[in-house]
Amino acid sequence: MALSFKASERGILPDRMIAALAEDGAIAAAKRFADDQIQPASLDLRLGAVAYRVRASFLPGPGATVARRIEELKLHEIVLSNGAVLETGCVYIVPLLESLALPHTIAAAANPKSSTGRLDVFTRVIADETRGFDRIEAGYRGPLYAEISPKTFPVLVREGSRLSQMRFRHGDSTLDAAALRALHARERLVDAAEAVMGEGVAVSVDLSGVETIGTTSNRSKSGAVVGYRAKRHTGLIDVDRRDGYDVDEFWEPVIARADQNLILDPDEFYILASKEAVQVPPDYAAEMVPFDPLVGEFRVHYAGFFDPGFGYAGAGGRGARAVLEVRSREVPFILEHGQIVGRLVFENMLARPERLYGLGIGSNYQAQGLKLSKHFRA
Repeated sequence: MALSFKASERGILPDRMIAALAEDGAIAAAKRFADDQIQPASLDLRLGAVAYRVRASFLPGPGATVARRIEELKLHEIVLSNGAVLETGCVYIVPLLESLALPHTIAAAANPKSSTGRLDVFTRVIADETRGFDRIEAGYRGPLYAEISPKTFPVLVREGSRLSQMRFRHGDSTLDAAALRALHARERLVDAAEAVMGEGVAVSVDLSGVETIGTTSNRSKSGAVVGYRAKRHTGLIDVDRRDGYDVDEFWEPVIARADQNLILDPDEFYILASKEAVQVPPDYAAEMVPFDPLVGEFRVHYAGFFDPGFGYAGAGGRGARAVLEVRSREVPFILEHGQIVGRLVFENMLARPERLYGLGIGSNYQAQGLKLSKHFRA
């Protein structure tokens, strides 16, 4: 039976409803779904068999298909069946194995997976006739594509690699300021006693050098690692290889300073952590706003989804730091400890997922502190 909702029912679809969409044909796949492809509140998207290197990023716009734009802009084709390297500084378009035939009441949104963002691989999902990246209008019927642009490390990908994930939503499910304050009073969304609220929960950066949840940093304040800066001219990273690389070959540690500041160099990539420990209750999901011009000329987060149960005590967490994927823009920028760098927007779930983040689904970052992607050995 096809899913149906009342107009008053608004929220993110949980895992079992995503499975129902697939059974109804609203989500189709060129190859059988993997057993772990459906997450608590999202669907992992898989790369298809070929990548097209194109001259520039683009949006198709009204009346145009992505396939037509690829034909106009492609430089060459790369077969992914046995794996292929995507080079830094290049733009690639890859048809995905998944396509959509959404009901007229269901829209979708995409983000890079956490591990993708932590590798500084800029990935966005596009669809036919769209005016924006990562947003799919309700009722869309057609193929999906990933735009991929590695910024720091060359990456090895193959057919079936998962770089992006997609959420499905019915109606406007975002909590307003009053609802957000009420939820924080009940559930303590961050461990700050006086959380800064507005249209989201403010998140600040930790440059103190005090050991945080899950980090293996030196316990002494003077020598503590507060972040990592990506090295240039490294080897490639296989996106499907877990615990496969030594940290020192790809990253240099950022050591805490006495003044608790950090100067971001232009066009360099950093991994930092939030000062606050975050938790997402089971009936909610969250997304970090990736860039806010009011807080500075830098990007703070590529991968914005926080699943129900992230950092939640009942799901095996005890609060989890938000890992910040930071890239400054044209000018050097000074970050100070405790400076607000982004905000978490919370949304209602239509129903509680059958499995929460952290409970038996192989979650990589539950109860995390400062942590690199799963590709690097702890």
